[in-house]
Amino acid sequence: MHPLLLLFLILIPFVSGIAIYLLRLKTHAALSCAAMGVTVLTSALCWIALLRGTEGTFEVIRFAPNLVLLLRLDGLGRFFVGIVSTLWPLTILYAHSYMAHEKHLRMFYGFFTAAYGATLGVALAGNLFTMYCFYELLTLTTVPLVIQPMTKEAIRAARTYFLFSIGGAAFAFAAMMFLIANGASEPFTMGGVLDAHPYGNDNVTYLFWLFGFLGFGVKAAIFPLHYWLPKASVAPTPVTALLHAVAVVKAGAFAVIRLTYYCYGTAVMAGTWAQTVALLLAAFTIVYGSSVSVKETHFKRRLAYSTVANLSYILFGAMLMTPAGLAAALLHMAAHACIKILSFFCAGAVLHRTGRTSIFALDGLGRRMPVTFGGFTLSAFALMGLPPFSGFVSKWYLLRAAAETGGIAYVGAGALLLSALLTAIYMLSPVRRAWFPDRDADLVSLESVHEADSAMLVPMALLAAGTLLCGVFAGPILSAAQAIASGL
Repeated sequence: MHPLLLLFLILIPFVSGIAIYLLRLKTHAALSCAAMGVTVLTSALCWIALLRGTEGTFEVIRFAPNLVLLLRLDGLGRFFVGIVSTLWPLTILYAHSYMAHEKHLRMFYGFFTAAYGATLGVALAGNLFTMYCFYELLTLTTVPLVIQPMTKEAIRAARTYFLFSIGGAAFAFAAMMFLIANGASEPFTMGGVLDAHPYGNDNVTYLFWLFGFLGFGVKAAIFPLHYWLPKASVAPTPVTALLHAVAVVKAGAFAVIRLTYYCYGTAVMAGTWAQTVALLLAAFTIVYGSSVSVKETHFKRRLAYSTVANLSYILFGAMLMTPAGLAAALLHMAAHACIKILSFFCAGAVLHRTGRTSIFALDGLGRRMPVTFGGFTLSAFALMGLPPFSGFVSKWYLLRAAAETGGIAYVGAGALLLSALLTAIYMLSPVRRAWFPDRDADLVSLESVHEADSAMLVPMALLAAGTLLCGVFAGPILSAAQAIASGL
């Protein structure tokens, strides 16, 4: 298929999202149907491109000899596009019911659709300059989604997210300009583009790579740059589900992988003090995020801190800078996306039906909302890493990659094991309360509570099935991840 399709994959949702916002459609049904139609069309075209094997590159604009807006669909891009194009339609279906009685719906549906195009732009970028441009566009399209409730808390959360993102952008920009200044402005190349350049092996190179790691790591919620993520949970659940599972946080991890494996190169960075710093930051974030999750009593914020920890699972695997580490990181990227969006959908259904936000207010809800808490229980088992769920497979391969690497990687392996224990505590606590309430729990007040409607239950059921099937039949995903890690 013609590589021009890559541009259409970005423009269709982005332009349509802006149009939805500007056309002033008045009813929720019209806004929802417009956003859903664009999303389904875009996802269908994405899968056509993936299955038909769209090849080649498409040069959009050449600003200067070293600044080219370039699109390309390589192995890593295919992997990310597959995740995004599968989960976005499920989220827009969930939002149809969840957002029915909310305000500022033009803002939600318009920017929600536009953010799809920006995320695909990150995935389809053919070089670092292009990825950086769409990465910042993703910030601009998701800030209004955090603001959307228009409460003081939401505005403060959006301001925090924006300021952290702008700060991260400055660090990432420095890393990009170092490459361009040294002539390394080629398209993404597995193995990197710096090894043939004069500044390929010195502390200046390591420092600028670390700037890029921290800059892109803002969206990947690396400690101490994670502060914005729990605050952003004030946004509507369809937004937080995508922020914490697909669009923003995974784009951050994806960008770090691009920077490390396709720009600076593991041959340059492996074994350096910068790699050690990155590995230790990831290991600390894993333990920190899991520990705070145990103490957090707000349902959605507990899941947000869990996301902080699990994103660093991905970063830790990638920062091993080995093919096994990268494959394991990609496997966890896919597994966590499905698991976490399911858990947020379940938490959102509880909030939507009951208004309850505290872990201590979940007593007995499993009996009134069995499908919702059945899905949450399954997501808890998967996030803990129990077989045969997808979380077990990804964590197993992360531990294997760490053991093969040795040295400082054992610190990360210990963090993974400790995090597994903490995950069991913070995920099973809501499960226990929902299914086995305390004796003094007020169950009479639950008589009017009932299950969410089908527009919310269907996505949850599909995600629950996907979480199980991706564990039982993990072979194709693992093979794809290993092929990418091998440079195919």
